[in-house]
Amino acid sequence: MAACARGLPLRGLRLRAASGLALLRGPAAQRLSRDVEIRQQFVSLEEEAALLRELEPRLQRQRYQREHWDRAIHGYREIEKSHWTEQNEAVVQRLRDIAFPPGVPQLSMVHVLDLGESGFINPHVDSVKFCGDTIAGLCLLSASVMRLLSEDNDADQVDLLLERRSVYILRGIARYRFSHQILRDEESFFGERKVPRGRRVSIICRNLPQVPDTG
Repeated sequence: MAACARGLPLRGLRLRAASGLALLRGPAAQRLSRDVEIRQQFVSLEEEAALLRELEPRLQRQRYQREHWDRAIHGYREIEKSHWTEQNEAVVQRLRDIAFPPGVPQLSMVHVLDLGESGFINPHVDSVKFCGDTIAGLCLLSASVMRLLSEDNDADQVDLLLERRSVYILRGIARYRFSHQILRDEESFFGERKVPRGRRVSIICRNLPQVPDTG
């Protein structure tokens, strides 16, 4: 399993229609080719199980929330985590290593988002006050469809197929010029293919926001 984490060509896929993982609509969507990456089978079933064993006790102490304060997330539980078992820390570090160049300051807390079977994420753009220009998410338990919509033109849209145990990375304009959302189960189609949405747990790493140059 370590081989896929090293980024073999067939595992790390830049966004392109030919990859079978992205559906692009509109000319400006092509600009995302360098700013979106999907890696399939980033963790093994055994690694997924180990991560969930560590996360479940804390998640199960919470109730699913109806909606987030900004109404972006519905039907969810979430925690932040800074310490992991040695085995799981190695997986989180692998995620950080593929997403961020050496020396890039990162948020020490890892965001864990648990979407219930009927949960979903509305279109939104993350605040530049709280995180930087890159986000990397490891998807556990369920496949889903992530939709990116241009903030400038609704005709520009990208659908990403996020299989179970895959990783997505959004950078640059994919973070700030396109909103992102996770489709609810009844809307969860990738082209003509229905992608059933079950409970979905994501482990999300972000870098720190850039400090403005006052010099």
